[in-house]
Amino acid sequence: MGFKCGIVGLPNVGKSTLFNALTQTAAAEAANYPFCTIEPNVGEVGVPDERLDKLAEIGKSAQILPTRLTFVDIAGLVRGASKGEGLGNQFLGHIREVDAVAYVLRCFEDSDITHVENRIDPIADAETVETELMLADLDSLEKRRTAIEKKAKSGDKDAKAQMALMDKALMLLREGRPARFAEVAPEEEAAFRALQLLTAKPVLYVCNVDEGSAAEGNALSAKVFERAKAEGAGAVVISAKIEAELAALPAEERQAFLADLGLEEPGLNRLIREGYRLLGLVTYFTVGPKEARAWTIIKGTKAPGAAGVIHTDFEKGFIRAETIAYEDYVRLGGEAGAREAGKMRLEGKEYVVADGDVMHFRFAN
Repeated sequence: MGFKCGIVGLPNVGKSTLFNALTQTAAAEAANYPFCTIEPNVGEVGVPDERLDKLAEIGKSAQILPTRLTFVDIAGLVRGASKGEGLGNQFLGHIREVDAVAYVLRCFEDSDITHVENRIDPIADAETVETELMLADLDSLEKRRTAIEKKAKSGDKDAKAQMALMDKALMLLREGRPARFAEVAPEEEAAFRALQLLTAKPVLYVCNVDEGSAAEGNALSAKVFERAKAEGAGAVVISAKIEAELAALPAEERQAFLADLGLEEPGLNRLIREGYRLLGLVTYFTVGPKEARAWTIIKGTKAPGAAGVIHTDFEKGFIRAETIAYEDYVRLGGEAGAREAGKMRLEGKEYVVADGDVMHFRFAN
């Protein structure tokens, strides 16, 4: 498990260029005209984690298997998309399954690249995108509510509960606010997610800046960060142009290229970290001679649930987990050293897995 991120935005904001760079493919045609991405493009990247490389070195692992991040690139939205303008809403269904939605916003000036609304205003762009997603959610809920209401009136308890959640979302949407601001009790969260509302998903604002602003951002991206802070969303600065150039370089030349630009790491790393923070994800590791592997789980997951990410049998037959903190594993030279120093712990079913734990699960067949 990694996480799945939908990429949305107006045409010509650098969305497909960013997708190509992040997935190091040319699967999405990047061109200076609207709707060049007619079908959704899906790409996977390994999540960079220096800890995994270190663990593999110590464990003498033959393979290194990072956790995966999936990007879904959607055709550019325009004002009126929910009513059929441009490509209409035919593609919106493709982002109903994602964990978070990245709004790619143009935060750079370039007279050679047209803007669909002839102005550079990332906040207005974000509002255009969000409005179309809200209108799509509103239409979806209003169509579904009639059937649910009939079931609820017949005494169906599940239908009553579902209608109550629908009404929470509808009230916000009719006020022009996204469904993610609905007050939902912890026990209702799974049912609320099942409504598959586009605006109920966490939002990550991706500020696409010029090369000179890649390290610190600029005045346009600063406005986006203010908006993100006010609504509890994520935000990250990336130069799609730099990421594209970086993706085209041999791996051994990339660090020098970044250093020349005053950057410590690729924008992808920042995007992933912000996505993990936004979604409350953590990583644990398994290490052996065959492979060193990273596994992503939701923060707060207990040991059996973490084991289940590897295989459902591990969760069903869970006995205990041999656990070593990453720092102890590295400091003590691996599993044997940690065991001798008393730093290997046997954890039971109530143990909450911590970020960086190196784990081996014992289970009954």
